[in-house]
Amino acid sequence: MKYLVLYNPLAGEGHGKERSEKLNEMLKGDLLVFRDMTQIYGEYEEVIGDNPDISLIICGGDGTLNRFINDTRNLKIENDIYYFPIGTGNDFGTDIGMKFMDKPKIINQYLKNLPRAIVNEKEYLFLNNVGFGIDGYCCRMADEMIRQGVIGINYSKIAIKGFVKEFKPRNARLWINGKEHTFKRVWTLPTMNGRYYGGGMMSAPYQNRLNPQHTVSTLVCHGWGRFRVLAIFPSIFKGRHLRHTSLFRLFEGNDVTVEFDSPCELQIDGETILDVKKYTVASALAETVVKR
Repeated sequence: MKYLVLYNPLAGEGHGKERSEKLNEMLKGDLLVFRDMTQIYGEYEEVIGDNPDISLIICGGDGTLNRFINDTRNLKIENDIYYFPIGTGNDFGTDIGMKFMDKPKIINQYLKNLPRAIVNEKEYLFLNNVGFGIDGYCCRMADEMIRQGVIGINYSKIAIKGFVKEFKPRNARLWINGKEHTFKRVWTLPTMNGRYYGGGMMSAPYQNRLNPQHTVSTLVCHGWGRFRVLAIFPSIFKGRHLRHTSLFRLFEGNDVTVEFDSPCELQIDGETILDVKKYTVASALAETVVKR
């Protein structure tokens, strides 16, 4: 077999290159050509070329996959595409039954009919989720820690700090397929294409990224005070949070718009956008996206 290995050297807190090279041991006897993804932005058509006999292996985490699907969204790639999970969170890998540094698995079926997020009039495809609130706060804080050279970032500890004193909940308006809902003291409000986000939180336990209706799930965590939320929130790691109906609401639909009453951080597959008040999600079967 011939493989073009596309690796993100920044993945896994800077260990992307050395981890991707483990494929030489996993795929002994195969021909592997390694390319740094950060050096080929805008050149994917030339790099991949018209050679269906070469399979691709994407090495990285959720952010790496997000960059790949957006950078290649206008290309018709007929090659087999494999994923090698070497990132920090790997929520996509967890959702499709992969563990950290598992043998590469073909993922073409998961890269089709992806939902779109519209933020500040710019459109992004996303693989796992887009979200406001404490998750965006955690991504911003993690970005700052990475810039400071911190090793071993723990998103759960960041979230606890946010719940205890730093993150300020917002009031929100939510439209699901055109129907409006309002919520006060919102802590997090992600829209999910997969089940997991934030490094293993099972936010939407019933979401199926391959469901034929292409619906997404939107979770609202709202209403309670800091310490009551903090006491219950860990149940999200096992998908048991939905039993707390006064704190969590889960919606399903194809057209989603979320608006906060003041700006905060937003994240798309772990990539942070600052000072956002509104996002819209259109699934692959969304009939219209109403501009509000």
